[in-house]
Amino acid sequence: MSFLTASWKKLCFANYAVDPTILKPYLPAHTELDFYKGKCYVSLVGFLFDDVKLKGISIPFHKRFEEVNLRFYVKHFDGKKWKRGTVFISEIVNKPAIAWVANTLYNENYSVFKMHYKHDLTSEENFFSYGVFYEDSWQLLQVTTAPKPKVYTSGGIISFITEHFWGYSIKDSLNTWEYEVTHPIWKSYKILDSEILFDFGGIYGSAFEDLSHRQPDSIQCMEGSPITIEGKKRIKG
Repeated sequence: MSFLTASWKKLCFANYAVDPTILKPYLPAHTELDFYKGKCYVSLVGFLFDDVKLKGISIPFHKRFEEVNLRFYVKHFDGKKWKRGTVFISEIVNKPAIAWVANTLYNENYSVFKMHYKHDLTSEENFFSYGVFYEDSWQLLQVTTAPKPKVYTSGGIISFITEHFWGYSIKDSLNTWEYEVTHPIWKSYKILDSEILFDFGGIYGSAFEDLSHRQPDSIQCMEGSPITIEGKKRIKG
C-alpha cells in the first residue's frame, strides 16, 4: 500500500533560473543538479492537496489543504538508469499534523503558516491565488489562465518542470532518502497573467532574496490528478 494517496490540483509554478552554487547546501548525497538548456531552476509552487489519506486512512480535518513550496531539480543514477527528482528547500502548509509526519518520517522541511487558496472560474478565464501570511502581510502567488487545460507538447520547459517523479531529501552527509511520486502526465493551462508578491529572503533565506525583485523566467499552471507517494528508501553512502 502507498504511504500517501491524494489529489494534487491546480498546480501553479513560477520558475527562476539561479546560480547553481546557492543550491549546493541543499543537495542530497548521490544526487546532482538537473539542468534545462544549461540553466538551473528553482520553482515557487502553489497547489491544492485534496482527499489525503495516510496508509489508506483519512486524518480528520486534514483531507484538504493548500501548500506552497520552493523546490529545485536533481537526478540520481541508481546503477541502471537516471531518475529525475525534486528536492524541497521548504514546504508550507497550515496543518501541523501534515508537517509533523513529513518532517519526522521523510526528513522534509515543512513549516506551518496561516494560508489561503482562492479559485475563481468564468467562461473566459481561471484565477488562482495562493497566499502565505508572513510578517503581518500576505505573500502571494497569483495566476490567471485560460478556462480549460490542454495537452502540452512534450520535451519543453513544462515537461522538465512537471515530470520529475522522485523525491530526495538529506538524511545525513552520506545518506539520502528517496521516494517515488506517481501520477499521469498533467494537462496545462495557457497563462494569461500573473502576480508574485513574495518575500523569498525572509521565508527561504538570504540566498534567495533577489527572487523577490525578479520576474520568473517561466510560469506554468497544471490541472493535476490523483497521486501516490510511496515508501522511502535509503541511498547509502
